[in-house]
Amino acid sequence: MKVLKFGGTSVANAKNISLVKNIIADLKSDKTVVVVSALGGITDLILKTAALASQQDKSYMTSLKEIEDRHLVTIKELIPIQSQSKVLSKVKSELNTLETLLEGAFLIGEITPKLSDKIVSYGELLSSYIISEYFISEGIDTAYADSRELIKTNSTYGKAAVNFERTNHNISNFLTNCSNSTAVMGGFIASSVNGDSTTLGRGGSDYTAAIIANAGNAEALEIWTDVSGMYTANPRIVKQAMAIPKISYEEAMELSHFGAKVLYPPTIQPVLSKGISILIKNTFDPHAPGTLITKNKNGEGKTVRGISHVENIALISLEGPGMVGITGISKRFFEVLSTAGISVVMITQASSEHSICIGVDNHDADHAVQVINDAFNVEISQGKIKTVVAEKDLAIIALVGDNMKSHQGLSGKMFSTLGKNNVNIRAIAQGASERNISAVILKEDVKKALNTLHEEFFEENVKQLNLFVMGVGNVGAKFLNQILTQKKYLKEKLKLSIRVIGISNSRTMVFDEDGIALKNWPELLAKGQKADKELFFETVNKLNFRNSIFVDNTASQEVSETYNSYLRNSISVVTCNKIACSSEYSNYQELKDLARQYNAPFLFETNVGAGLPIIDTLKHLVASGDKILKIQAVLSGSLNFVFNNFNDTTTFHDVVKQAQEEGYTEPDPTIDLSGVDVMRKILILARESGNVLDIEDIQNDSFLPKESLETNNNADFFKTLTKHEESFQEMYRKAVEEDSKLKYVAQYENGKASVGLQRIPRGHDFYNLEGSDNIVLFYTERYPDQPMIIKGAGAGADVTASGIFADIVRIGNF
Repeated sequence: MKVLKFGGTSVANAKNISLVKNIIADLKSDKTVVVVSALGGITDLILKTAALASQQDKSYMTSLKEIEDRHLVTIKELIPIQSQSKVLSKVKSELNTLETLLEGAFLIGEITPKLSDKIVSYGELLSSYIISEYFISEGIDTAYADSRELIKTNSTYGKAAVNFERTNHNISNFLTNCSNSTAVMGGFIASSVNGDSTTLGRGGSDYTAAIIANAGNAEALEIWTDVSGMYTANPRIVKQAMAIPKISYEEAMELSHFGAKVLYPPTIQPVLSKGISILIKNTFDPHAPGTLITKNKNGEGKTVRGISHVENIALISLEGPGMVGITGISKRFFEVLSTAGISVVMITQASSEHSICIGVDNHDADHAVQVINDAFNVEISQGKIKTVVAEKDLAIIALVGDNMKSHQGLSGKMFSTLGKNNVNIRAIAQGASERNISAVILKEDVKKALNTLHEEFFEENVKQLNLFVMGVGNVGAKFLNQILTQKKYLKEKLKLSIRVIGISNSRTMVFDEDGIALKNWPELLAKGQKADKELFFETVNKLNFRNSIFVDNTASQEVSETYNSYLRNSISVVTCNKIACSSEYSNYQELKDLARQYNAPFLFETNVGAGLPIIDTLKHLVASGDKILKIQAVLSGSLNFVFNNFNDTTTFHDVVKQAQEEGYTEPDPTIDLSGVDVMRKILILARESGNVLDIEDIQNDSFLPKESLETNNNADFFKTLTKHEESFQEMYRKAVEEDSKLKYVAQYENGKASVGLQRIPRGHDFYNLEGSDNIVLFYTERYPDQPMIIKGAGAGADVTASGIFADIVRIGNF
């Protein structure tokens, strides 16, 4: 014999019920018992209708009409016309009785638990009758059974306790005397020994099926739902979650207790003692293997089998010096909660006996606080115990697996993984069996925590990075293209999965939680909402993705001023924007401190040398204990390009114009030619060397005429270049006369920094620097005479984009 239970989604409408019929028709079993829930959504609708009636709100009649319509429509769509009369008559009769019960609740203005069970039972009574008649009309040899006549309970309405002796006897007799191959009955409902309708509590239909399976010694219990088994995590939250092929009873109970909604925890109890397997299947994908729940033999299976969670949890702590060494405190504490009917979800106690912490449902929190404070009023007034308060809007997240106890370091791995994404842990609990490690976190962090842990324990170490990109001009566009072309390589070779979730330019911005399609991002961005940097941040923060990275490809001071907000929310920052790191030293240091405090990397390799590993190399030198003695560098690709192309056959104006048009300079070329850009770069290198310095401390020997420096727009600036062409030619002639080349040099030594145009003699490391290349000489205690040299392309959209990309990869490898 097999027992199959179909949930509300599986029997939500005529179309779904026809799928159930197909499953039953294809079964190869001598006897099949089908347990069904109410039509999808009907139980909630009945409860709503009853609440309205008890409040003497006449709109309950509208809800009742909706209940009636749902059932009558289902009958007309399922049952052939010639067979409908009998079914419609029976269902209308039952609905009339339901109306009478609701009218009674309306007249007296209240609803008792006993009446509530009577009313809510009609969901399963009606669905099971309709489905049984549909099966008969389709030629399936079917008998209808009223579960209330088989399952007997006490009179605890809402969550009745089963009298298994009488129940097993009733079911055994029914199965023995039933000659039909298939029997259909409603789940969730039962009756007391006095014959009053009772219900089995949340998930009661699963429980009904397990009770039938136990009493009938079934070969298997199948739970049919809308997902293909129990998953490694909630697939609605973790897209990469996968069905678990096989799992133990104990693991299934742990997962279902902590929120795996495909199975109700008490379901397993009736079948556990007899070793009856449970198979979780998908009504809408019946050929999917599903999950087999059975006895775990000889440590089969992976270490961690699943990650689950329960939301809407509140923490309540009983603590105070008066608890230490005092016997009976725990007994009193839990007796108070038990008497008040409050279920405790989790318990943790410090070894010092100074506190006991419990987790309860948010709904019970205020009541729990009241009864505990009342019970310990004397100790609270004497200062021996603190007044109890509830911390709400939390969630429990749990790792589950039978074999966790035989593997060291799982707790550390779990907490380290959460810590790296700044998921704060409020409480921890682990049973002696070590089958479950639970942690209480903020409810808003659930999505991030689940995805982070799933990535760590189930996804073969593929780390997902979620990018939010601001600025998609030359550099930003190249960067997005590099991500697109390298996506496959990164996943296969570096185990990194990079998604761009948000993009913004100065006009519009667009977000996609599943990742923006980079093949057509310009079109998507053009159709996006109006750009707003505050709203952009709020969206990034609200999405709360793990491994979130804000990428700034702009040169905007306003954007740079948002970095601290991102870092404070554990969102990493990668930028080619030099403004933040060359701003006041206190701001620079704050950003560095925030990055450490909130475990959010702040990387800006492209601030100096574009794609060259200058800052990274400097960091490694300092971290290894080396001391920087002197830095000499040509750090402006723009100025190097200009002076490499300027001679007596060209004009300074034309060369600068060419540099601007080819993207070597900032949109405002005075930033480059005035030396401000180079000042920022040497300032950043000095700071990264461990020195306290501000930009005002740097000497700038500008080669530009004062008139050029004082212009307010590009047109006027270029006019001054033409006007002072002779002075530029004079600089060139002097360099030629000395067999030298003009290079704009930055230097730092003995706490002092300077920038300015120099004539570099033949043989110097800077002399043969071509095109827009950069070069840096690091003189250190380990390299005092022959410096460490870094040289290469230091400007251009491609190399800058690649430097940003490299910083993203660095974060992925943290």
